[in-house]
Amino acid sequence: MEVTFYKYQGTGNDFILFDNRKNDISLTEKQVKKLCDRKFGIGADGLILLCIKEGYDFEMIYYNANGTVSSMCGNGGRCMVRFAHDIGIHKNLYNFLAVDGVHEAEITTENIIRLKMQDVTKIEHHFSHAILNTGSPHYVKFCTNVRKMNVEAEGQEIRYNDEFTGEGINVNFVENTGSYSIYVRTYERGVEAETLSCGTGVTASALVSAHNEHGFNEVAVQTNGGKLSVEFNKIDENNFTQIYLCGEATFVFKGIINL
Repeated sequence: MEVTFYKYQGTGNDFILFDNRKNDISLTEKQVKKLCDRKFGIGADGLILLCIKEGYDFEMIYYNANGTVSSMCGNGGRCMVRFAHDIGIHKNLYNFLAVDGVHEAEITTENIIRLKMQDVTKIEHHFSHAILNTGSPHYVKFCTNVRKMNVEAEGQEIRYNDEFTGEGINVNFVENTGSYSIYVRTYERGVEAETLSCGTGVTASALVSAHNEHGFNEVAVQTNGGKLSVEFNKIDENNFTQIYLCGEATFVFKGIINL
């Protein structure tokens, strides 16, 4: 079966996208893993199906690069909105369903995708790190000189720690670079490597980095793949609402592949 695929990226976090509005694409874990393989397939950090869902503009089904069905992917969600627009789904405000629930998004006049994330109502604050869920579980550790860290080695050590062997966890290494700016590098479960950017990881890192006592916050985030920003309303140390992940999402290429 020959199908058309599309490749998109958001700050270097890249995805294979399929238009599955006809519900004619069904993928096995083995197929997804092969498609995402950078030597024997198309190559990507993940794969996403755009599907029809009654009551919504579309449904986003996301797979990790290892073939497993994943939790929410922030950069993938932004790429999905850009893709939906590019294939003719034009909305001032998108309303779509993902694995963690309903999301809203818009494309600004500057081509920035503003993706609304789920509210966060719990953060575990530890001496050297914090743990929270922004659609996916994240471990946030503040460091110095993040650019020179061995993220692969240190990320694996935490991700495969006995405490997280069940569902696993994404690991973010964060450096404060200003009053309202941070640098983030992330080891992603499912990819089992460092990615150039992780949307839910950037979101988690920004929330933990919030400087204001309460009210509106905006944190600028630099990743190895580019710049993002996170806007949110801070209620207290554990409660955040109106969370938006903001940045560009770009079409790379399309092709035909035999499944």
